[in-house]
Amino acid sequence: MAENTTRRRASKIGLVVSDKPDKTVVVRVDRIVKHARYERYVRRAATFMAHDETNDCRTGEIVESRPLSARKRWRVRRVMKRAHGVTETAAE
Repeated sequence: MAENTTRRRASKIGLVVSDKPDKTVVVRVDRIVKHARYERYVRRAATFMAHDETNDCRTGEIVESRPLSARKRWRVRRVMKRAHGVTETAAE
């Protein structure tokens, strides 16, 4: 008997550093961690490729998804700030 389990998907909020590929954005997610030896806070960054269907993301929330291509494993869930030159009517 198969259980109907809904898995919570990981989500991250980051800044778009590149939007050159069509329907794809590269998102940089920053985090602050404490250094093990020096006990100072250090900024670490990771980049993720995410699927952006409408090409209008500048800052947004990404969510884990199935593999969409060789390196894309995330989707844009919510756009917090639109890219320059994108109007509300063109985005919809």
